[in-house]
Amino acid sequence: MLISNSFFQKKAIWVFLDSEIWVKYKYNDILLSNIDAGPTRILNEKQEKNMNSSKRNDEGFTGLEAAIVLIAFVVVAAVFSYVVLGAGFFTTQKAQETVYQGVAQASSNIQMTGQVYGIASDPATGVDNITFSLGLAPGSPTLDLTMMKIIFSTPGTTPQTLTWSSADVPTTSLFIVNETLPTGTRSGIQSLKAQNQTQIKFAVAPVAKNTVMNFEIRPSVGASLPFSKTTPPALSNTNVLY
Repeated sequence: MLISNSFFQKKAIWVFLDSEIWVKYKYNDILLSNIDAGPTRILNEKQEKNMNSSKRNDEGFTGLEAAIVLIAFVVVAAVFSYVVLGAGFFTTQKAQETVYQGVAQASSNIQMTGQVYGIASDPATGVDNITFSLGLAPGSPTLDLTMMKIIFSTPGTTPQTLTWSSADVPTTSLFIVNETLPTGTRSGIQSLKAQNQTQIKFAVAPVAKNTVMNFEIRPSVGASLPFSKTTPPALSNTNVLY
């Protein structure tokens, strides 16, 4: 195909291929099948330059978008990791607390120190007061005596529950706690610390000789301490129960 020189303007860009004219227009190659269509759809050099500049800007903008998406993924991954790690630490802490509480509930920190005594106001009637000393195992936490309970029973009586009292005189439903000091005896003790000892006193219905007595000390935390004692064959005012 012959093309006249009039079509070769100074600012026109022509591409010849197999006698047909291709013109780059908005990122696409547009085939001009008719040479008589004129140069109106032909890009000039300035338009070509602007198009190339726009393409470069689009490529830069695409890279910026990729960077933003990458940063977003990193931030989401960091937040997700923080949440997972926090949940793991929380679960581990709760598991440790459960184990510690289980050990505290299963172990008994209370210890008997010395003998259990039965006091008889009238030996002919029987023992009517019980007294003994309590201590804590080494390293045990402080025991709240106001929350402690004592269960007392004999083969012929129903179990009696005794609670803490700040009074000076014990009853059949209330026990008192005393602490012996170099300056004297202090009553109304509310707590027992490790390496300290306290004296427990409470009254009971008269218990005859050769009678088994059952005791159970129930602290607010930890296992209870059950034990049994028997009154001696011959009673006196102060008796060691065995």
